[in-house]
Amino acid sequence: MESYDVIIIGGGPAGLAAAAAAKEGGMEKILLLERDHELGGILNQCIHNGFGLHTFQEELTGPEYAARYIQEIERLQIDYWLNTMVTDISPVREVTAVNSKRGVTVLKAEAVVLAMGCRERPRGALNIPGFRPAGIYTAGTAQRLVNIEGCMPGKEVVILGSGDIGLIMARRMTLEGAHVKAVAELMPYSGGLKRNIVQCLEDYGIPLKLRHTVTQVKGKERVEAVVLSQVDERGNPIAGTEEEYVCDTLLLSVGLIPENELSRQAKVKLNPVTGGPITDESFQTSTEGIFACGNVLHVHDLVDFVSEEASLAGKHAAEYVKEKQKKQKTERKSWENCTLIGAGEKIRYTVPSFLDVQKMEEKVAIRFRVSDVLENRYVEVLADGELIKRKKVRILTPGEMGEAVVKKEELIKYPDIAVLQIRIKEE
Repeated sequence: MESYDVIIIGGGPAGLAAAAAAKEGGMEKILLLERDHELGGILNQCIHNGFGLHTFQEELTGPEYAARYIQEIERLQIDYWLNTMVTDISPVREVTAVNSKRGVTVLKAEAVVLAMGCRERPRGALNIPGFRPAGIYTAGTAQRLVNIEGCMPGKEVVILGSGDIGLIMARRMTLEGAHVKAVAELMPYSGGLKRNIVQCLEDYGIPLKLRHTVTQVKGKERVEAVVLSQVDERGNPIAGTEEEYVCDTLLLSVGLIPENELSRQAKVKLNPVTGGPITDESFQTSTEGIFACGNVLHVHDLVDFVSEEASLAGKHAAEYVKEKQKKQKTERKSWENCTLIGAGEKIRYTVPSFLDVQKMEEKVAIRFRVSDVLENRYVEVLADGELIKRKKVRILTPGEMGEAVVKKEELIKYPDIAVLQIRIKEE
């Protein structure tokens, strides 16, 4: 059985950043496992710009952003296996991987970083009435067909869901000559970034129909039309509001699901809201020596935040291995002794979920998502009910992550904090 200091599962933006940080943290024997035939993950098909503004202070396309990290992996001489599928991770960090060159291989790691990303929610999860004709794609599949395979899914298009991929594909299909008739969104607000609503829909005159959903798909062999209906506050279609759109293609941008089948095998506890692992401030999960970062942890709106988070996960994985090698850390510290990070009203979740004040960095960014559009509010941080800081924000939307930065010097004044709560308050 081959042994490694750190094994990273996934060669997308999170895995690349984590591997580079682990190497810079002093780890020599690192292995990156990627199931595709090249590194870069989903970035390879994201040929639009808008990446790297935070990380590199310049605007890059997805492939350009990935190339920066791939070059760093090559410079640091980090070993990676492509076309490799990981089939199992045990709680004691034994990783089973298979590829055509080596067959089935069992690898042992001092630390494992989970960076498997996420997948799109398919039509089967939506219960849309109708047959199963050709012409129904997830937005990400359509993106790959257009940008990598050079194949147009269709010419007359309706998009269900206003997540960022759906918004970007509305513009992409338009630029390739298709007619995007409408983008329908079940919620009363878009699930994407404001800049994508403006640049991908408003700039091209594509209507965004909020509180609408697809209630019927017509056509047996190929999509012939879809019916959109308004929905009430509970998301139920309202009779008499049906509108038929003749089209040959329906794209679905209805949410992303973190890829956590391997996490479950490793006995990692998952957050029921995000679908990703529960972690502390070092991004370590409930299973000792296993860390998580990127979209496998929670779905991000910017890849720059993925890289930032993954770099910290890789750094902490390296520190964990060093401590273990020095026999300073024999078993995982129980979260019962850590501070719970609580989500107040209107906040769906926070990442991380736990915080060790004694071991935290000088500052920790606690990211969260709100459940509604909120304007002119205060983001407050409370230690066992006592307000320790507040920050005014002009707007918070479900499509963009909020952030509360806490400093060690602020928290050290409050020994034995049981709950650090993040809440939203009106003026």
